[in-house]
Amino acid sequence: MKEALIFANPHRRIDGWIRANPRRIDFITGLIYTLFCVPGTIGLAGAMSAPAMLSIMAIATLQSAPLMVRRRYPWAVTLVVAFGHLMQLGFDGLLLPSQFSVPIMVYTMAVYGKRWQSFGTLSLGLAGAVLATFSMFNPFRYATDPSPSMSFNMLVSFVGLALVVTVAWTFGDLARTRRLAMKSLKEHAERLEKERIMERALAASDERNHIAREMHDIVAHSLSVIITQANGARYAAVNDPQIAIDTLKTVSDTGRASLKEMRRLLGVLRKDEELQNRPLPALGDIPNLVEIATNSGLAVQFQTLGTPRKELPAGAELTAYRCVQESLTNVLKHAGSNAEAEVLLNWTYRGLELRIKDDGRGAGAIKLEGAGQGLQGMKERVALYEGTCTAGPQSSGGFAVAVFIPYSED
Repeated sequence: MKEALIFANPHRRIDGWIRANPRRIDFITGLIYTLFCVPGTIGLAGAMSAPAMLSIMAIATLQSAPLMVRRRYPWAVTLVVAFGHLMQLGFDGLLLPSQFSVPIMVYTMAVYGKRWQSFGTLSLGLAGAVLATFSMFNPFRYATDPSPSMSFNMLVSFVGLALVVTVAWTFGDLARTRRLAMKSLKEHAERLEKERIMERALAASDERNHIAREMHDIVAHSLSVIITQANGARYAAVNDPQIAIDTLKTVSDTGRASLKEMRRLLGVLRKDEELQNRPLPALGDIPNLVEIATNSGLAVQFQTLGTPRKELPAGAELTAYRCVQESLTNVLKHAGSNAEAEVLLNWTYRGLELRIKDDGRGAGAIKLEGAGQGLQGMKERVALYEGTCTAGPQSSGGFAVAVFIPYSED
């Protein structure tokens, strides 16, 4: 199929090769032009002596051969071609095919040369038009010629030559403008591509951090509940099997809910639309957290005060849910047996206040065991919504977490 496309579009391959190899094209076309111009001077020179013929051929070579490197050394080629035309002034009225190199070099310098070189080449071309006109219509040689058309012919010759030079420079300058515009667009596209890659990398990094926080919240909370329940079931199985059965049911429900949450996160990684569209935990799911903690043997008092002035964004509700989840998980892990906890949701005019506290030994346990990643994650979550999060031991014992999430003012 690839070969069929190549044969179906040969002009595209040719155009692509020409654009990719400009210096080779210059060499090939300059060589062909030189091979055409230098032998062509023999027929134009007429019955000249051998030295004059060699001089004419040398001049034609100076005017045409440098075109083989016109884009590699544009200014040097311009000077060599101009020197060749100055030498030609010694042969009055002689026209050579190699003189077409003048508009070629004017065009080339207008496209690829520096700005001062472009205007300098234009000036040389116009000066050459004046000198060429005087060479063809030498006023000193024709001083005794009474022909009234002499001045008119000189004027026509100069205007024609100057027009050729000016048109070549104009087209070259337009090509230069287009080339610079295309270069600017290419650089802009490359810059946008780099920015897009950087944005994708930053977005991927942010998503990885988000998933890491979610996984920590899910795994840490669920495993803490499961371990606590499993230990309770092991001790209760000896005296009261029914308690052990109820406890194992709580373990099963907690594991199943955690598995659903992990599937949702993995669905984000797999871009599974069905799993991504699963509702995220919100404030309405906090009573379930309290129930799970209560079933795990922790005495939890839950209270809601006030009414919301407006709804919080879904992400802010998820943040509040994770803060309660992380706090209750820490109580289960560190507060010790017979600990009691309180969860308070207080709606104020400014936003939502959360307070989770316990009366256990959580402060000392957290400091001793080197925990704190979950608390740091809570602070980062809350900071995304311009809220505040403080956590620390209470003077009366236990540990307390205070979170404030303001309303988003549109």
